[in-house]
Amino acid sequence: MGLSGSAPWVKFYGTTPASIDYPHTTMYQQLATTAKRYPNNIAYNFMGKQTTFKAFLDRIDAAAKGLHAMGLRRGDRITICMANTPQALDCFYACNRIGVIPNMIHPLSAAKEIAFYLNFSKSKAILTLDQFYDKVASILPDLKQPCEILIAKVGDELPFPLGLIYPLTKGGQHPLPKTGYRLWYDMVAAGKDVTLPADTGKYDDCGAILYSGGTTGTTKGIMLSNLNFNALGLQTIAASGFSSVAGMKMLSIMPVFHGFGLGIGIHTALIGGATCILIPQFSVKVYADTLLKRKPELIPGVPTLFEALLRAEALQNADLSFLKGIFSGGDSLSPELKKKVDLFLKEHGCKEQIREGYGTTECVTASCLTPKDYARSGSIGVPFPDTFYKIVKPGTTEELPPNNEGEICLSGPTVMLGYMDNEEETRQTLRRHGDNRIWLHTGDLGHMDQDGFVYFRQRLKRMIITSGYNVYPSQLENIIDGHEKVLLSCVIGVKDSYRVQRVKAYIVPMPGIEPTDALKEEILDYCSSRIAKYAMPREVEFRTELPKTLVGKVAYRVLEEEANAKEES
Repeated sequence: MGLSGSAPWVKFYGTTPASIDYPHTTMYQQLATTAKRYPNNIAYNFMGKQTTFKAFLDRIDAAAKGLHAMGLRRGDRITICMANTPQALDCFYACNRIGVIPNMIHPLSAAKEIAFYLNFSKSKAILTLDQFYDKVASILPDLKQPCEILIAKVGDELPFPLGLIYPLTKGGQHPLPKTGYRLWYDMVAAGKDVTLPADTGKYDDCGAILYSGGTTGTTKGIMLSNLNFNALGLQTIAASGFSSVAGMKMLSIMPVFHGFGLGIGIHTALIGGATCILIPQFSVKVYADTLLKRKPELIPGVPTLFEALLRAEALQNADLSFLKGIFSGGDSLSPELKKKVDLFLKEHGCKEQIREGYGTTECVTASCLTPKDYARSGSIGVPFPDTFYKIVKPGTTEELPPNNEGEICLSGPTVMLGYMDNEEETRQTLRRHGDNRIWLHTGDLGHMDQDGFVYFRQRLKRMIITSGYNVYPSQLENIIDGHEKVLLSCVIGVKDSYRVQRVKAYIVPMPGIEPTDALKEEILDYCSSRIAKYAMPREVEFRTELPKTLVGKVAYRVLEEEANAKEES
């Protein structure tokens, strides 16, 4: 089970148990157990409005009745296209209560992407915010099945008088037509007299669908079970070094459609009895103000989030001694940034350092974390309890000895059920090895030392990570190449001090087309309705031709090296 069947990393666990007893419950059942244990604890704080666990459970049950009254039944799918708001959480757990599967997507997805996700998941409904109604309504003709639009409003959840002034401070009102959708609270009210069906959910049912590029860079729907989420929560709390997180506050700033945001920022906090401080939209100012006002003990985030600490003017003289756990994942944290942030924390009264972890959406999120008292430079930590890592020779199941570079594989209770409607990709990614365990082949290169500390090097799959989001160049190239004036394109990631990487597109125009600024704007405008905002190219460079490999493929690595060398010079 990694390093010839042993688990040498356990001796660095400190107070963390080597194994955990995982209850055979659904996510809703696990949350309900916590709510009954801590009914008066605050489940979440949304811009100053606090909701107790007891009230939260009541809200979930009311939403479940509304969804049932709509006609949604066990096994149906509903797309949640939301920011971190109370309605997103209510809907997620209400779905789980009645066996409906939430399909989680980015609210800033382009219209064509939303159409793809709705068709791909066969969703019968979509929940989104009023400001995105026009975008969602525009793609209804492209859908292969009827899909009801549910609309939530941020203002409905704000404390008085913030609810009144919010629309005036956030870009104005978002007028809706009279028909074509149902308001979230009307849907909930319509279920008032419904009797919920018996809770027959099972621990190994699919609890949610999240998205990733898989090992080939094409979009995959990742089916994650109730056990996957519950095990992640219990493992994370155990590995954090805290005997309990009940009553603590977690800054839930990572988005709810993201494995890290949903799995740790929401579910781990909630089943542990902690409070989620919900942040619907990130900005350095909101981030800094929330830290100072709410004083969360726990912050999970991507490296960009911690880099923002250094740029927040409001934090320059702040006392950050309230921070007890700072966890980085979603992308590699450079040793340089870690040193800067750790020094910043120390100078501001915090006794903790950033603890780096690693994971993939195929196991919800984290599966490995730096032990509290045993950090090793450059390491992403040791495996979670009941999780095993091994390094194999790429393309095989052959385990390599310590300190040899190969593909990172992992096995444990958070490994996905598989890719939705894609047996071939599932077969390539989940493989049964000679030890008879199912191993997840991550597509990432790294090594383990003799003590079981894991070191990440690079991705085998071609992927850009920008501000913690996965961007797949081949998908963007297909879109750009669809423009009538584009002959060929190549998309790469360029090192960026803030985003880690930014997206750059090299474009060869069609013969006879002049490479002008007007053409650049035309192509970017074409892309904006087809590519999510975070994945949009931030630079476009025209070329008469692109470098090729010996077999005639575009040599994207040559362009990467060239662009990054220019960045460093």
